[in-house]
Amino acid sequence: MDPGPDPTATWIDVAPADDVPHGEHRVYEVDGRFVAVYNVQDELYAIEDLCTHDGNPLAEGPVEGLEVICPRHGARFCLRTGAALSPPAYEPVATFPVGVSDGRIRIGRA
Repeated sequence: MDPGPDPTATWIDVAPADDVPHGEHRVYEVDGRFVAVYNVQDELYAIEDLCTHDGNPLAEGPVEGLEVICPRHGARFCLRTGAALSPPAYEPVATFPVGVSDGRIRIGRA
């Protein structure tokens, strides 16, 4: 995935492409926000590392398919869309464009 062609985003270089191996995730600070980057089936997804229910980190929770489960209260969020999929969370989590260009992971901000 080459993030370069999207003219609406400003891309921020965060890490080497191999920093997030298949089935794993890493958290990066981007513009004062913590963003979790997940590698699921060799696709990258980036969401804010913040449960919209209680404000605690999401990246500490397990991942099932394209869902991350909040480790505190079990709310589920879609990695692709950020949608809250189960209570106690009802608000979506922020998502970010993410891709690899020139061997580097880049996170976009609109």
